Amino acid sequence: MITYILETLAFQLVFLLTYDLFLKKETFFQWNRAYLLTTFVLSLVLPWVKFEMLKTTMPQELGNVTIFLTQLDEVVLTPEGAETSFWSSFPWYYSVLVLGSVLSIIWFVVKLIQIGRLKRSGSIQQFPEYDKITVQKSSMAFSFFRNIFLGAEIQKEKEANIIAHELVHVKQRHTLDLLFFELARIVFWFNPLTYVYQNRMAELHEFIADAQVVKDNKREHFEMLLSEAFKTQHISFINQFFNKSLIKKRIVMLQKSDQKPFGS
Repeated sequence: MITYILETLAFQLVFLLTYDLFLKKETFFQWNRAYLLTTFVLSLVLPWVKFEMLKTTMPQELGNVTIFLTQLDEVVLTPEGAETSFWSSFPWYYSVLVLGSVLSIIWFVVKLIQIGRLKRSGSIQQFPEYDKITVQKSSMAFSFFRNIFLGAEIQKEKEANIIAHELVHVKQRHTLDLLFFELARIVFWFNPLTYVYQNRMAELHEFIADAQVVKDNKREHFEMLLSEAFKTQHISFINQFFNKSLIKKRIVMLQKSDQKPFGS
Protein backbone atom coordinates (compact mmCIF):
# COMPACT_ATOMS: atom_id res chain seq x y z
CA MET A 1 0.00 0.00 0.00
CA ILE A 2 2.76 2.44 0.96
CA THR A 3 4.65 1.59 -2.22
CA TYR A 4 1.53 2.26 -4.33
CA ILE A 5 1.00 5.65 -2.67
CA LEU A 6 4.61 6.70 -3.22
CA GLU A 7 4.54 5.63 -6.87
CA THR A 8 1.27 7.51 -7.39
CA LEU A 9 2.79 10.64 -5.86
CA ALA A 10 5.82 10.32 -8.12
CA PHE A 11 3.73 10.05 -11.28
CA GLN A 12 1.49 12.97 -10.25
CA LEU A 13 4.50 15.12 -9.46
CA VAL A 14 5.99 14.49 -12.91
CA PHE A 15 2.65 15.17 -14.64
CA LEU A 16 2.03 18.41 -12.69
CA LEU A 17 5.56 19.69 -13.28
CA THR A 18 5.10 19.03 -16.99
CA TYR A 19 1.80 20.94 -16.92
CA ASP A 20 3.20 23.92 -15.00
CA LEU A 21 6.37 24.19 -17.08
CA PHE A 22 5.02 23.60 -20.60
CA LEU A 23 1.21 23.73 -20.75
CA LYS A 24 -0.20 26.02 -18.05
CA LYS A 25 0.59 29.27 -19.85
CA GLU A 26 -0.68 28.09 -23.23
CA THR A 27 -4.17 28.86 -24.50
CA PHE A 28 -5.11 25.38 -25.68
CA PHE A 29 -7.47 25.11 -22.76
CA GLN A 30 -9.53 22.09 -23.77
CA TRP A 31 -6.38 20.06 -24.37
CA ASN A 32 -5.13 21.10 -20.95
CA ARG A 33 -8.43 20.06 -19.41
CA ALA A 34 -8.11 16.62 -20.99
CA TYR A 35 -4.48 16.43 -19.86
CA LEU A 36 -5.32 17.07 -16.21
CA LEU A 37 -8.11 14.52 -16.13
CA THR A 38 -6.19 11.87 -18.06
CA THR A 39 -2.91 12.16 -16.18
CA PHE A 40 -4.63 11.98 -12.80
CA VAL A 41 -6.31 8.73 -13.80
CA LEU A 42 -3.04 7.44 -15.25
CA SER A 43 -1.23 8.20 -12.00
CA LEU A 44 -3.63 5.82 -10.25
CA VAL A 45 -3.29 3.08 -12.88
CA LEU A 46 0.40 3.14 -13.78
CA PRO A 47 1.66 1.83 -10.41
CA TRP A 48 -0.26 -1.38 -11.12
CA VAL A 49 1.31 -1.80 -14.55
CA LYS A 50 4.35 -4.04 -14.59
CA PHE A 51 6.71 -3.10 -17.39
CA GLU A 52 8.75 -5.97 -18.81
CA MET A 53 11.82 -3.76 -19.25
CA LEU A 54 11.86 -3.05 -15.53
CA LYS A 55 11.85 -6.71 -14.57
CA THR A 56 15.15 -8.42 -13.80
CA THR A 57 15.80 -11.95 -14.97
CA MET A 58 16.02 -14.32 -12.02
CA PRO A 59 18.83 -16.90 -12.19
CA GLN A 60 17.62 -20.49 -12.44
CA GLU A 61 19.32 -21.41 -9.12
CA LEU A 62 17.40 -18.69 -7.28
CA GLY A 63 14.22 -19.79 -8.96
CA ASN A 64 14.64 -23.29 -7.55
CA VAL A 65 15.19 -21.88 -4.06
CA THR A 66 12.06 -19.77 -4.37
CA ILE A 67 9.99 -22.79 -5.36
CA PHE A 68 11.41 -24.75 -2.41
CA LEU A 69 10.55 -21.98 0.05
CA THR A 70 7.00 -21.61 -1.21
CA GLN A 71 6.44 -25.32 -0.67
CA LEU A 72 7.41 -25.20 3.03
CA ASP A 73 4.60 -25.44 5.55
CA GLU A 74 3.67 -22.22 7.31
CA VAL A 75 5.17 -21.84 10.79
CA VAL A 76 3.06 -19.87 13.27
CA LEU A 77 5.17 -18.28 16.02
CA THR A 78 2.46 -17.50 18.57
CA PRO A 79 2.03 -18.71 22.14
CA GLU A 80 0.06 -21.89 22.49
CA GLY A 81 -3.65 -21.23 22.72
CA ALA A 82 -3.35 -17.59 21.64
CA GLU A 83 -5.58 -16.43 18.81
CA THR A 84 -4.81 -13.53 16.53
CA SER A 85 -7.87 -11.32 16.10
CA PHE A 86 -8.70 -9.50 12.89
CA TRP A 87 -8.26 -6.03 14.42
CA SER A 88 -4.86 -6.84 15.90
CA SER A 89 -3.59 -7.85 12.46
CA PHE A 90 -5.14 -4.75 10.83
CA PRO A 91 -2.37 -2.15 10.11
CA TRP A 92 -2.81 1.01 12.17
CA TYR A 93 -2.29 3.29 9.18
CA TYR A 94 -5.34 1.76 7.47
CA SER A 95 -7.43 3.02 10.38
CA VAL A 96 -5.98 6.51 9.92
CA LEU A 97 -6.77 6.45 6.18
CA VAL A 98 -10.35 5.33 6.80
CA LEU A 99 -10.88 7.95 9.53
CA GLY A 100 -9.59 10.71 7.26
CA SER A 101 -11.92 9.61 4.46
CA VAL A 102 -14.90 9.55 6.82
CA LEU A 103 -14.15 13.10 7.97
CA SER A 104 -13.75 14.18 4.33
CA ILE A 105 -17.14 12.70 3.46
CA ILE A 106 -18.73 14.59 6.35
CA TRP A 107 -17.16 17.86 5.17
CA PHE A 108 -18.29 17.15 1.60
CA VAL A 109 -21.87 16.64 2.79
CA VAL A 110 -21.70 19.87 4.81
CA LYS A 111 -20.72 21.81 1.68
CA LEU A 112 -23.57 20.24 -0.29
CA ILE A 113 -25.95 21.29 2.48
CA GLN A 114 -24.63 24.85 2.25
CA ILE A 115 -25.41 24.96 -1.46
CA GLY A 116 -28.85 23.45 -0.84
CA ARG A 117 -29.64 26.09 1.75
CA LEU A 118 -28.58 28.86 -0.62
CA LYS A 119 -30.89 27.50 -3.28
CA ARG A 120 -33.84 27.15 -0.93
CA SER A 121 -33.35 30.64 0.51
CA GLY A 122 -33.00 32.33 -2.89
CA SER A 123 -35.56 33.20 -5.52
CA ILE A 124 -35.43 30.81 -8.49
CA GLN A 125 -36.01 31.69 -12.14
CA GLN A 126 -35.96 28.83 -14.62
CA PHE A 127 -34.59 29.25 -18.12
CA PRO A 128 -34.12 26.65 -20.89
CA GLU A 129 -30.37 26.28 -20.28
CA TYR A 130 -30.01 27.15 -16.61
CA ASP A 131 -31.73 28.06 -13.35
CA LYS A 132 -30.95 31.47 -11.90
CA ILE A 133 -30.95 31.67 -8.10
CA THR A 134 -30.89 35.19 -6.68
CA VAL A 135 -29.42 35.29 -3.17
CA GLN A 136 -30.49 38.23 -1.03
CA LYS A 137 -27.96 40.46 0.75
CA SER A 138 -25.07 38.98 -1.17
CA SER A 139 -22.71 39.81 -4.04
CA MET A 140 -21.62 36.22 -4.75
CA ALA A 141 -21.53 34.75 -8.22
CA PHE A 142 -20.92 31.08 -8.97
CA SER A 143 -22.39 28.05 -10.70
CA PHE A 144 -23.11 24.48 -9.65
CA PHE A 145 -24.36 22.11 -12.37
CA ARG A 146 -27.16 24.06 -14.13
CA ASN A 147 -27.69 26.42 -11.20
CA ILE A 148 -26.26 29.94 -11.46
CA PHE A 149 -26.18 31.76 -8.11
CA LEU A 150 -26.14 35.57 -8.22
CA GLY A 151 -26.18 37.96 -5.28
CA ALA A 152 -28.94 40.52 -5.27
CA GLU A 153 -26.35 43.25 -4.66
CA ILE A 154 -24.66 42.69 -8.03
CA GLN A 155 -25.14 45.65 -10.35
CA LYS A 156 -27.79 44.91 -12.96
CA GLU A 157 -25.61 46.05 -15.86
CA LYS A 158 -23.09 43.35 -14.95
CA GLU A 159 -25.54 40.45 -14.68
CA ALA A 160 -25.66 39.62 -18.39
CA ASN A 161 -21.89 39.29 -18.64
CA ILE A 162 -21.66 37.23 -15.47
CA ILE A 163 -24.44 34.88 -16.58
CA ALA A 164 -22.76 34.44 -19.98
CA HIS A 165 -19.56 33.48 -18.17
CA GLU A 166 -21.25 31.05 -15.79
CA LEU A 167 -23.31 29.57 -18.62
CA VAL A 168 -20.06 28.31 -20.17
CA HIS A 169 -19.42 26.36 -16.98
CA VAL A 170 -22.96 24.97 -17.14
CA LYS A 171 -22.84 23.94 -20.80
CA GLN A 172 -19.40 22.33 -20.56
CA ARG A 173 -20.27 20.53 -17.30
CA HIS A 174 -17.31 21.90 -15.41
CA THR A 175 -18.93 20.90 -12.13
CA LEU A 176 -18.32 17.25 -12.99
CA ASP A 177 -14.57 17.90 -13.28
CA LEU A 178 -14.44 19.52 -9.85
CA LEU A 179 -16.62 16.85 -8.27
CA PHE A 180 -14.32 14.19 -9.70
CA PHE A 181 -11.38 15.71 -7.86
CA GLU A 182 -13.53 16.32 -4.79
CA LEU A 183 -14.28 12.59 -4.61
CA ALA A 184 -10.59 11.88 -5.21
CA ARG A 185 -9.84 14.10 -2.21
CA ILE A 186 -12.09 11.93 -0.07
CA VAL A 187 -10.10 8.81 -0.93
CA PHE A 188 -6.67 10.46 -1.14
CA TRP A 189 -7.20 13.16 1.49
CA PHE A 190 -3.59 12.77 2.60
CA ASN A 191 -2.20 13.49 -0.87
CA PRO A 192 -1.50 17.24 -1.36
CA LEU A 193 -1.12 16.81 -5.11
CA THR A 194 -4.82 15.90 -5.40
CA TYR A 195 -5.64 19.37 -4.10
CA VAL A 196 -3.18 20.89 -6.58
CA TYR A 197 -4.89 19.04 -9.42
CA GLN A 198 -8.29 20.40 -8.39
CA ASN A 199 -6.90 23.91 -8.08
CA ARG A 200 -5.35 23.74 -11.55
CA MET A 201 -8.66 22.51 -13.00
CA ALA A 202 -10.70 25.28 -11.33
CA GLU A 203 -8.24 27.86 -12.67
CA LEU A 204 -8.48 26.36 -16.15
CA HIS A 205 -12.28 26.50 -16.06
CA GLU A 206 -12.13 30.26 -15.56
CA PHE A 207 -9.80 30.63 -18.55
CA ILE A 208 -12.18 28.58 -20.71
CA ALA A 209 -15.22 30.64 -19.67
CA ASP A 210 -13.38 33.94 -20.18
CA ALA A 211 -12.28 32.83 -23.63
CA GLN A 212 -15.87 32.25 -24.68
CA VAL A 213 -17.28 35.47 -23.21
CA VAL A 214 -14.66 37.82 -24.68
CA LYS A 215 -15.58 36.72 -28.18
CA ASP A 216 -18.59 39.04 -27.84
CA ASN A 217 -17.29 41.90 -25.70
CA LYS A 218 -13.67 41.79 -24.61
CA ARG A 219 -13.42 45.34 -23.29
CA GLU A 220 -16.46 45.02 -21.05
CA HIS A 221 -15.16 41.79 -19.58
CA PHE A 222 -11.76 43.37 -18.88
CA GLU A 223 -13.42 46.25 -17.06
CA MET A 224 -15.50 43.89 -14.97
CA LEU A 225 -12.48 41.86 -13.87
CA LEU A 226 -10.70 45.05 -12.83
CA SER A 227 -13.69 46.69 -11.15
CA GLU A 228 -14.13 44.75 -7.92
CA ALA A 229 -13.78 41.36 -6.24
CA PHE A 230 -17.06 39.62 -5.58
CA LYS A 231 -17.70 37.71 -2.34
CA THR A 232 -18.49 34.04 -2.70
CA GLN A 233 -18.79 30.86 -0.67
CA HIS A 234 -15.46 29.08 -0.14
CA ILE A 235 -16.46 25.77 -1.65
CA SER A 236 -13.88 23.83 -3.62
CA PHE A 237 -16.19 22.25 -6.18
CA ILE A 238 -18.14 25.28 -7.43
CA ASN A 239 -17.16 27.54 -10.33
CA GLN A 240 -16.66 31.00 -8.83
CA PHE A 241 -16.99 34.01 -11.07
CA PHE A 242 -14.64 36.23 -9.08
CA ASN A 243 -11.67 34.92 -7.18
CA LYS A 244 -9.04 37.43 -6.05
CA SER A 245 -6.13 35.09 -6.59
CA LEU A 246 -7.26 34.32 -10.15
CA ILE A 247 -8.11 37.78 -11.49
CA LYS A 248 -4.54 38.69 -12.49
CA LYS A 249 -4.00 35.32 -14.18
CA ARG A 250 -7.29 35.62 -16.08
CA ILE A 251 -6.36 39.07 -17.38
CA VAL A 252 -2.97 37.77 -18.55
CA MET A 253 -4.63 34.89 -20.40
CA LEU A 254 -7.12 37.28 -22.00
CA GLN A 255 -4.23 39.37 -23.30
CA LYS A 256 -2.76 36.27 -24.92
CA SER A 257 -5.86 36.01 -27.09
CA ASP A 258 -4.33 38.70 -29.30
CA GLN A 259 -1.44 36.35 -30.06
CA LYS A 260 -2.95 32.84 -30.06
CA PRO A 261 -6.41 31.42 -30.56
CA PHE A 262 -8.22 30.39 -27.40
CA GLY A 263 -9.31 26.81 -26.81
CA SER A 264 -13.08 26.52 -27.02
